[in-house]
Amino acid sequence: MQVELLNDQGQASSNVDVPETVFGRDYNEALIHQLVVAYQANARQGTRAQKDRQMVKHSTKKPFKQKGTGRARAGMTSSPLWRGGGRIFPNSPDENFTQKLNKKMYRAGMASIFSQLVREGRLAVVESIKVDSPKTKQLADKFKAMKLQSVLVIAEEVDENLYLASRNLPNVLVVEPRYADPLSLVHYKKVIVTKAAIDQLKEMFA
Repeated sequence: MQVELLNDQGQASSNVDVPETVFGRDYNEALIHQLVVAYQANARQGTRAQKDRQMVKHSTKKPFKQKGTGRARAGMTSSPLWRGGGRIFPNSPDENFTQKLNKKMYRAGMASIFSQLVREGRLAVVESIKVDSPKTKQLADKFKAMKLQSVLVIAEEVDENLYLASRNLPNVLVVEPRYADPLSLVHYKKVIVTKAAIDQLKEMFA
């Protein structure tokens, strides 16, 4: 199959052949959803902690007498029913949020995302993305000329100049194929892939 090849002005100059095994897969919404959720879950840190009724600071004195008040009986202010009391099922700091995803499912999910991007016209190919010096303005002007605002660039190699020039642009992310993640592919409005990076993507996800 073929995908648009963009020139320096962001116009489709010609088409380039891409592997159908990566860019021509059927859309699998359930698999893509599972892939994105698993990626976000695996990035979470189990650092939040809550106190149960044993750990919360309180007095052991009975708040009021057992009978005659008309209120429900209470033994301690640490009760989970009371304001300031402990939690019934508190979150522990060693909570594990990771979700296992098979390699075959991951590859199929990523290929499904790439294929959907092609169908929506959100993915295009360029010859290369390079800058002569680590200047943010130079890269920003290049994307402005191509009429790109929110863009994910997948380059075969990210040198120091390209990395330093791109890191201060808020809606631009430049990565190598091995660092392309499902969340970024879904998030950015346009995905630009260099011709040399296509072979690497084929090797990873075909």
